[in-house]
Amino acid sequence: MSEATVSSGYVADLVDLALSKGAARADLLTRASIAETDIVDPDNRVPFERFKLLMRAAKAMCSEPALPLYFGARDWFLRASIVGLISGASATMGEAFAQMNRYARLVIEVDGHESGPRFTVGPRDGGVWIEDHRRNPNDFSELTESTWARFVCNYANSFPHRPHYVKAVHMTHSAPAHRAAYDQFFTMPVTFESDRNALLIDPSFLNEPTNNGNRYVFGVFSDRAEALLKSLEAAKTTRGEVEALLIPVLHTGDVSMDDIATKLGVSRPTLYRKLKAEGVAYEDVLDDLRHRMALHYLDGKKVSVNQTAYLVGFSDPSAFSRAFKRWTGLSPAMRRGS
Repeated sequence: MSEATVSSGYVADLVDLALSKGAARADLLTRASIAETDIVDPDNRVPFERFKLLMRAAKAMCSEPALPLYFGARDWFLRASIVGLISGASATMGEAFAQMNRYARLVIEVDGHESGPRFTVGPRDGGVWIEDHRRNPNDFSELTESTWARFVCNYANSFPHRPHYVKAVHMTHSAPAHRAAYDQFFTMPVTFESDRNALLIDPSFLNEPTNNGNRYVFGVFSDRAEALLKSLEAAKTTRGEVEALLIPVLHTGDVSMDDIATKLGVSRPTLYRKLKAEGVAYEDVLDDLRHRMALHYLDGKKVSVNQTAYLVGFSDPSAFSRAFKRWTGLSPAMRRGS
């Protein structure tokens, strides 16, 4: 089993918060066994265990036991995380949740949860719940605090005029000494020593619009990509039509031939025959588009290698690296650094 890791951007944001509350940078990083160079390159990953050390060192140095709540309430996820930006481009909150769940490990790989989605949403005990399934959560209750503070506060800040979708917060750890601080971040009931780490939500939340659906996000729809999309829309070939439909959804991973055929209003066999008549197969069209878009992102140097992998539809960065080497003979890092 590989070691769980955390994105350097996520770690750097925690460092920034700690500094704003009085921590000394050099001492803080030393206590967490993190080097300055570990959090400069966006492609770097920091071991999960060092992130835990950093969080606890920051709490002690700032004399702020509620620091994880403050950390979760920050807007880094929405402002600077590719996961937040992709989720924000979804049409509904349900789609945004699905994208967040798909890409979550790009930000943080949860220690002790190696397979399957970290979060689920579904009915239980007469209500609808978003549940965090990481194992042994009480070993690092700070992550529970920051996670639910992010779910609650980011929504409240983004949609201040909407009723909050979270009706209750459940946590498996005991009420901490800083219990009173919770009232600053949660306007709904909080239950400690629960049998789940979960949020009770209004079922209608999943169908709520994000008000950002179909917006261009973080290089996926940069000027060059927009121009490509327009040229493909104008193309008279079936391949052009397929690529025009693939570009807006490439980052979601929902790129099945059946879905594209449905959008074109034809059957899968018909689409197969049309592409074959042009001398291509669907898999080749998808592979070539991923190749071209990956080159676009890496050459623009706006996103990291790992972010590029997810933007072109790879849920595993190592699989993207293998594909990129097949395409170009180079590693993605070599291409981005050239």
